[in-house]
Amino acid sequence: MSRPPATSVALLEDARVKVTRFDFVPGAETGWHRHALDYVIVPMTPCHFLLEEPGGHRNADMQAGDVYRRDAGVEHNVINAGTAPMSFIEIELKPTNSP
Repeated sequence: MSRPPATSVALLEDARVKVTRFDFVPGAETGWHRHALDYVIVPMTPCHFLLEEPGGHRNADMQAGDVYRRDAGVEHNVINAGTAPMSFIEIELKPTNSP
């Protein structure tokens, strides 16, 4: 099944964080990817996720303003399983050097 791609725009990147906004029309996907960094997701709209993962798939619903964090190494394909456009902000946390 061919799905439209989600779109992304870089909002901020510095030595500590990389912040990206992702926008999905209904049915759009990120494509399979593995996160190299720990990250935080903040939905800007209600989000009805279909998460394809190496062991299968699952659904997750989040409201605008909710937040969750995952460790580096997560591998998945994120799909908008809803009937409306959805958007979220991803904040990737870069490692810091300890003094």
